Formats: sequence, C-alpha cells, structure tokens
Amino acid sequence: MAAGRNQTTTTEFILIGFGDTKEFHILFSFIFLAIYLSTTMGNILIIALIITNNNLHTPMYFFLGNLACLEICYISTIVPKLITVFLTGDGAISFWGCIVQFYFFAALAATECTLLAVMSHDRYLAICKPLHYGTLMNIRVCIVRAAGCWLSGFPVLLIVLHLMSRLPFCGSNRIQHFFCDLAPVISISCGETQAVEFALFSIAFTLILPPFLLTAISYAFIILAVLRIPSTTGRKKAFSTCSSHLIVVSMFYGSLAVVYLLPRIETLRKFNKIFSVFYTIVTPLINPLIYTLRNREFKVALKKSIQKMIHNTF
Repeated sequence: MAAGRNQTTTTEFILIGFGDTKEFHILFSFIFLAIYLSTTMGNILIIALIITNNNLHTPMYFFLGNLACLEICYISTIVPKLITVFLTGDGAISFWGCIVQFYFFAALAATECTLLAVMSHDRYLAICKPLHYGTLMNIRVCIVRAAGCWLSGFPVLLIVLHLMSRLPFCGSNRIQHFFCDLAPVISISCGETQAVEFALFSIAFTLILPPFLLTAISYAFIILAVLRIPSTTGRKKAFSTCSSHLIVVSMFYGSLAVVYLLPRIETLRKFNKIFSVFYTIVTPLINPLIYTLRNREFKVALKKSIQKMIHNTF
C-alpha cells in the first residue's frame, strides 16, 4: 500500500471479545454489569466518606479519593461497551471510537502508575520520616502531586493517538480482544507500525518504569524501617497502614507484567484476555473492598455515616 493512502478504507472494527461464547453472553452481561455497578458505587462511597469525614482529611485519604475517582473513569472506558457487545451480539466499534478508547485507557493506566507511586512515597514519608511528614506532605504538595498524576499521561499519549489514527487498515477489521488495546489493533494494520510501537515504548519507558521503580524503592525502605521496630505490635501497626496499598500495587503491576512482558507465543496469548480482565476490570472492583475492609479508620467512618443516616431517617 502507498504511504499516502487514506486509512479510512476501514471505518469500523469488530471486537471479538471472548471468542465463540454466544451461549454465555447474557450471563456475562449480567456479571460485568454487576461488577461495573459495584465498582462505581464502591468508589463513589469512598469519595463521599473522604469528603464528609474530617478524620479522613489526610494526605493518604486524599490520594485514595483520587484513586477511587480514577478507577471509575478507568473501568468506564471498557465495561459499558463490553456489556453492549454481550447484550446485542454486535462487536462493531467505529474507527475513531476504537482509537479514542485506547487513548483514554492508556492515559488512565499511566495516571494510575504515577498515582500509585505517589501513594507509596506518601507511606514512605509517614513511616520513615514521621517527624517531618506534616511539613513534607502539606495540602499544597498533595494538590500539586495529584494534578501531576492526572496530567502525566493525557498530553503525551496524544502522540500515540495521532500515529494510530494514521495507520492504514485495508484487510481484516476483526480485533482479537474485548477492547481496543494497542497490540491487537496494530496487528491487523496493513501499514508500517514501527513508529507507533516505538512511540508507545518510549512513553511506557518514561511514564511507567520510573513510577514502578519509585514504588519498589519506597516499599523497600518501608520494609526495612518496619523490621527495625523492636516490638511485634509496633511492626504490625506500622505495616498495616500500607499493606492495603501494597496489595493493590502487586495486583496491578503483576497483571500488567503477565500481559505485556511475557513472550507473545500462542499458548500464553490465549490467557492474555483473562489477565487483561484483572487489571482493567477486577482491580478497580477489588480496590474499594481492600481499602475499606482492611482499614480501621475507614470502617469507623462508614459505621458512623450509616448510624447518622439511620438516625436522620427514623
């Protein structure tokens, strides 16, 4: 194909989803609808509790509120379309709809990486530098860091958006995935894809690797600091303040590594969709459960809010 040929020879794609499972589509639609509603309501509850309870007006919960908002946006880029595909049996998605879905998915994933890094550094300061914590993590610093997280991925990924929009698609338009991830999309392009692959690799190297290293280093120092605490009770109390975040970080980066870093051989490719479900759908669902069920302050705030609501009602 000539380099200047217009890519709009393909005006829409077909999301294959989970393959030939039409007999389970109604069941899957209810399952993913339940997950979506649970995720959005759970994270909205977290945001509401943080806003309305003065005891939760701390840097840790400020960043947790941002994470809850991020998870709502993150899951909303994929699941509503997936439910529609299951209900209608029509996996069609427009050319620009596919490109834009990937853009928001990738930008929000980059935002989550930086936000998790900021949250881990916050726990490092709280545990390793408690005397200076109030000064180092004042409200201005928190707002600047949160804004930096939200702005980290969106402007840069416009480059990938532009390059993807210029790819020619003149053959099959069937995407072997349940959403428009980069690898399945460019695999059906009939043009040169090196530029968009290099751009995304460069962006991942600058937006994902540094936050991951900051997170890993922060927890290395946290674990060393906790191990130096003489009493078992003290160690348990110190580590409990960051254990929930460590679980979330492990799940997020673990599933990302399985999908994007393992060799692309046919045997592993069959499991990519399953692991993709974990970091795109399951993780946003589990996050509010982990933070609420493992956090005493949150459970106290939730209990007080429920009691207040019951008292006002009756």
